Amino acid sequence: MTTIPQPPDILSPEFEADPYPAYAILREHYPLLHHKGTDSYLLSRYEDVERAFREPVFTSDNYDWQLEPVHGGRTLPQMSGREHSVRRALVAPAFRGRQLRETFLPVIERNARELIDGFRDSTETDLVARFATRLPVNVIVDMLGLDRSDHDRFHGWYASVVGFLANLAQDPDVAAAGLRASQELTAYLRPIIQERRAVPGEDLLSSLCTAEVDGTRMNDRDITAFVSLLLAAGGETTDKAIAGIFRNLLAHPDQLAAVRADRSLVPVAFAETLRYTPPIQMIMRQPDADVTLSGGTVPAGATVTCLIGGANRDERRYVRPETFDIFRTDLTAANAFSAAADHLAFALGRHFCVGALLARSEVEIGVNQLLDAFPDIAFAQGTAPAESGVFTRGPERLSVRLTPGGGAV
Repeated sequence: MTTIPQPPDILSPEFEADPYPAYAILREHYPLLHHKGTDSYLLSRYEDVERAFREPVFTSDNYDWQLEPVHGGRTLPQMSGREHSVRRALVAPAFRGRQLRETFLPVIERNARELIDGFRDSTETDLVARFATRLPVNVIVDMLGLDRSDHDRFHGWYASVVGFLANLAQDPDVAAAGLRASQELTAYLRPIIQERRAVPGEDLLSSLCTAEVDGTRMNDRDITAFVSLLLAAGGETTDKAIAGIFRNLLAHPDQLAAVRADRSLVPVAFAETLRYTPPIQMIMRQPDADVTLSGGTVPAGATVTCLIGGANRDERRYVRPETFDIFRTDLTAANAFSAAADHLAFALGRHFCVGALLARSEVEIGVNQLLDAFPDIAFAQGTAPAESGVFTRGPERLSVRLTPGGGAV
């Protein structure tokens, strides 16, 4: 007689230490589970999470309480219908095509190079503290055309806002720090927005101030909320993706050697990292009608927690899902950064991450420059560091031994 394990608790220390065995139990035995601690229904199978991202019955109304307080206004993930399509059309051009290539790629390249210069002659460094957490935040500050001396201030605001969003246990001190950071960021941006409206430049903030679609322009609150969203969502995904790629590749030296030899495999390694160790482990949705999924029915108005980290390792969807394999044939790298992706790390459908191509550019440039600068990289302690986090997840530190020799790039 087979004993069915008890349902895992996503707020337990055991889950935080390693959620993947718990995801497997949920997929097999509890594909739909009401979790009392978060008062939400957990979805862990690929098919169900995909439906929650694609089907219109699943709304993002939950973001009214989850995102809006810390961003200080409504943001793209909360919107639907014409409001969403117009707002997305206002901001999307900056994150794709010519503007991304011509305006922002040089910004990414410069910031990656400057960060690497800080440890280029070192024999050991922490890639998280010295590179991964810094690159996306610095890039965002520079894209917005803000003072580069404020990189550290933005890094602090970024950490506090992300802490608020990841605060599933509702720690009041973490919540207060996030709201305080939101207020400080808004106060910082408001006078600069007024200046850019009067005298716009070539930067992203000026573009947000002057963009117009169907007679609609963004007001000050729209802009400050979007910058806060960009800082949190854009920073966290890229931060943990860079750390995750190196953690995964260093743990699989043959695949690291393949990527070194063929740099076209860098986006492939990124796609597999998004599947295997997604930086954002869960996203919430709220159905506006009763919905039947694997294991039962979710009532209208309930919060649904889509466990991306579980769905991306669903054995119903992938062969050997618990194995990191950049050569797998059931993940298409060409589609991995579009709404047609066959992983769930950027969501899907109308709310597919607007900054996916920016994240790809940051990761590709960062990884390539690090590989160019250091002909040999290895774990400083000999083994892969532990990951941490529940809502977002990645290594807190990634201490590596370096063999300098690539010269300036």
